[in-house]
Amino acid sequence: MTKDVIALTPRMPDAWSVLAGLLSGGPDKLVDTTGEGAVVQLCDSQGRPLVAVEAPILIQVPGEAARLFGAVEPPVPFWWTEARATTGVAEAERLAGTFAARVAALTGGTVWPPEAALSVAVVPSEGVGVAPAPAAAQPAVDVLTDKVGVVIMDRPAVAMTTWLADAFRAAAASERGLQIVSPAGSTLTPAVRDALPGWPSRWVVQDERDGYYDGRSGAVLRWQEGMFAPVAQPNATEDDPRTPVAASFREFANTGERQLAVSFRTVHPADDRLVLGGALETVWRELTGEAPAGWSTAEPANLPWSPARLTDVAHGRSPKPSWFVVIGSPERPGVAGIRVTRTKAGVEEDVTLALGYGAHEEPPLDVLPRLAEALTTRHPLRSMLVQLRKARRDLAVPARFEGPGVPLAFVLGSEEVRAMPGDRARRTPLPMPPAALGPKARPALYYPFPGNPSDLSGWSDFERLVRHLKGGE
Repeated sequence: MTKDVIALTPRMPDAWSVLAGLLSGGPDKLVDTTGEGAVVQLCDSQGRPLVAVEAPILIQVPGEAARLFGAVEPPVPFWWTEARATTGVAEAERLAGTFAARVAALTGGTVWPPEAALSVAVVPSEGVGVAPAPAAAQPAVDVLTDKVGVVIMDRPAVAMTTWLADAFRAAAASERGLQIVSPAGSTLTPAVRDALPGWPSRWVVQDERDGYYDGRSGAVLRWQEGMFAPVAQPNATEDDPRTPVAASFREFANTGERQLAVSFRTVHPADDRLVLGGALETVWRELTGEAPAGWSTAEPANLPWSPARLTDVAHGRSPKPSWFVVIGSPERPGVAGIRVTRTKAGVEEDVTLALGYGAHEEPPLDVLPRLAEALTTRHPLRSMLVQLRKARRDLAVPARFEGPGVPLAFVLGSEEVRAMPGDRARRTPLPMPPAALGPKARPALYYPFPGNPSDLSGWSDFERLVRHLKGGE
């Protein structure tokens, strides 16, 4: 399993520093570029990559190194330079460490993982071999079969790095699944969890007792027929596969920590005055008292929060969709994903936000009606769902069972209410009537639920509501 190596430096590694780092691997290593020059590679004598080094990123948001791998970071702003070694070549990992250690030494920085800083040495290259193309042609993909691409990530938190985003795109373009393999104890960021598509894509966790298991379902896995797939017990049938669940996945400890999850959709007219991200900022301020801290198109989030700059990036990519990650301050963990899509209706923003709370912290549930009112009056809200769930305050996704959230509130935007025939949106089978929000002539509707995290019956009420709104009852 490979280890990504990251140099955190107060100064930008200039061309001479990077070159010195590359040449520290020995004069028999060749240098190549890919990704329109954004990625520099150390290659063997046949031109196949051993180590890929991404262009340095200026981090202007505090807390990202701590969030993603628990490192002590320099004061912001600082530079983040990442190297990834090709799987299956012991020398490649040492080369990555050598490169990062040399860059850090020349620019007064540090290296993660710390042991990589000891790699400042010339590594002999006799007998080196690498994975054959096309797997080696894409450093983010470690194993390639006709069914899946496999990415091996030896990091405390598997984040939506540019490496991993490239792997997602490559797998989708080749009509393959993507399987992410990580060691026991690793977590996913919410961005990676939400991006994982269905079968055969999955999160594969190494485990001492069961070998491998699916980090989201707990199903014990084995490598079979070119991919990781669930193990079937004896006497299994197609209707009842009886897949065993890993013991590690079933281990659950109730720490009292919770997450407040808000997902909503807005649709804007497509014009030059449009500024994206305003609805998310409204929600963030109502729930935390402050704006988001930073954003980016990948993790780490490196840019200070700016709806105008986010809009510029989305506009430049249009009509293709855009995805952004948004984070909060370290004091109040918060992570959001924004997907911007151009449709016939206009410009759609699909937002998912999660905020973490400790055992002795109370989520601000009393502000939910006011939050919904603000969204419906200031932004073209179509719908919103708010949930409360028992989950980690730091928002990391562990490879063990976490119960589902419970619905606290559902909001139907004014355009959706108008489209309903008669009084269907107002007269529901729920015991509590909806509250009207916004202008009386064109109100949105707020549907409250009991919201007890230990009682999942709220989902039954929510399903009844949805069926009713669709005309099912």
